[in-house]
Amino acid sequence: MRIHGCTAVNARVCNGAERQMTHLRARPSISNCYMTEEYQIRVLPQVGCDEENIKAYIAREKGLDARTIKQVRVLKRSIDARHRDIYVNLTVRAYINEYPQDEAYVRTEYPDVSGKPQVIVVGEGPGGLFASLRLIELGYRPVVLERGKDVRERKKDMALITKTQEVNPESNYCFGEGGAGAFSDGKLYTRSKKRGPTEKVLNVFCQHGASAGILSDAHPHIGTDKLPRVIENMRNTILKSGGEVHFQTKMTAILLEGNKVAGVRAEDMSVRPYGTKEFRGPVILATGHSARDVYRYLAGAGIEMEPKGIAVGVRLEHPAELIDQIQYHSKNGRGKYLPTAEYSFVTQVEGRGVYSFCMCPGGFVIPSATGPEQTVTNGMSPANRGTKWSNAGMVVQLNPEDVEGDGLLRIMDYQERLERDTWQQGNRRQTAPAQRMADFVNGRLSYDLPKSSYAPGLISSPLHFWMPPFVAKRLQEAFKTFGRHAHGFLTNEAVMIASETRTSSPVRILRDRTTLMHVRLQGLFPCGEGAGYAGGIVSAGVDGERCAEMAAEYCSGISLS
Repeated sequence: MRIHGCTAVNARVCNGAERQMTHLRARPSISNCYMTEEYQIRVLPQVGCDEENIKAYIAREKGLDARTIKQVRVLKRSIDARHRDIYVNLTVRAYINEYPQDEAYVRTEYPDVSGKPQVIVVGEGPGGLFASLRLIELGYRPVVLERGKDVRERKKDMALITKTQEVNPESNYCFGEGGAGAFSDGKLYTRSKKRGPTEKVLNVFCQHGASAGILSDAHPHIGTDKLPRVIENMRNTILKSGGEVHFQTKMTAILLEGNKVAGVRAEDMSVRPYGTKEFRGPVILATGHSARDVYRYLAGAGIEMEPKGIAVGVRLEHPAELIDQIQYHSKNGRGKYLPTAEYSFVTQVEGRGVYSFCMCPGGFVIPSATGPEQTVTNGMSPANRGTKWSNAGMVVQLNPEDVEGDGLLRIMDYQERLERDTWQQGNRRQTAPAQRMADFVNGRLSYDLPKSSYAPGLISSPLHFWMPPFVAKRLQEAFKTFGRHAHGFLTNEAVMIASETRTSSPVRILRDRTTLMHVRLQGLFPCGEGAGYAGGIVSAGVDGERCAEMAAEYCSGISLS
């Protein structure tokens, strides 16, 4: 083993960015030593936010010549704000007398799959996108069917929601290229490590234009202003590799030959009257959690599903400065060096979980209905998280046994009723009914409302009176608990905006745990959030990759036309 210009006895040379030198008690001069070394350090925010400051800190603490540290790469970053003195925890790779020879992310090679056996991917949200890219890796040609428009055209239809108060049922914040995540924040944090290698998903995002910072941050975030371009690049990779992407193409039926899936029938909504097409091959069904027409079709066709619990509630919006002050224990808020503060709350009230969901620091509240006579809220943040507001879903756990009846779609029906009630309370427009937080807890009507990021507008409404008691009473008690844990959180400066209902799929499409194939239909792979097997961008992406692997394994044993 060579040690370039270094006489250390108890050291080993690093090979590029993959190996590191052991720590030495008595460190010799390394002015001519080429190596990388990893350090775990705990620093003040003003140090952790700047590469030159990190270099200087490492040199001082480790007895190194700062001039020999050519570059540092942050591998992990988290903020410890539990106490008044706030620190940044970093895992850092230092390059001594050399520069990185590799990229910050791991690149995936995508071969040309023109003429290869094809697999139909229904839906181009994160589940469908990652399924398609993984199929290409494995030598199969994805044919992607997306009911909505491409990510650029979606923006025009979403702008019309505020301007005209009407929702395009095929192109909105939930439907279209990139799915619900494309324009509802782009957070990449998941607790579902058991589902598979989340690092692969993050690396693929980096390869397609996301900042390498998502590989190191404890709660990675691309930003709703940056993610659409990343998604567009992913689509271009599919096309360059010989795959197909069909926009405004809505699946209307699954083609069966006995218990084997032969493909799908779809409507081409880009022409009038609508045309009908058939696409042949095994099917990865990744339609997202809001495709209610798909659930109705599956139920009517006798394709096995089961009701699944969801969570419902409101979007709660505070001034971002107030959340910064609370979370960073300072009247000065986050100051110059800290990011906009996040929070996470959870408690139990009368046997059901009540918790914050999809927290968006420095973000917006957005209208996320997918059809007429619905008012639905969600949240998003731009990459810089720089707005005056911070919001989160505040939701109550709802299990199938909490809803009367035994219908397969009863949770979905409950969602729809709550969204319709919200629409009616909002004057039958996308104007959202809202109430100040403390007024809600105390059962008082809010006679005025604070300024809000919700563009279609708010109308004062007694949420405590008309929302289902199952939800309202639990939210009231939970807010009291959260206010005790975080002084200042329960305040009339915060506004509750109704209703948050699209937290997850209201059904689960049954599949085999090993093959990920439907329990009865060969060649059908229910995938991602819409199938009830994921809960966010990353977990949906991981599930998409797994479904692609199982679809490829299935294809290897059959002949496809």
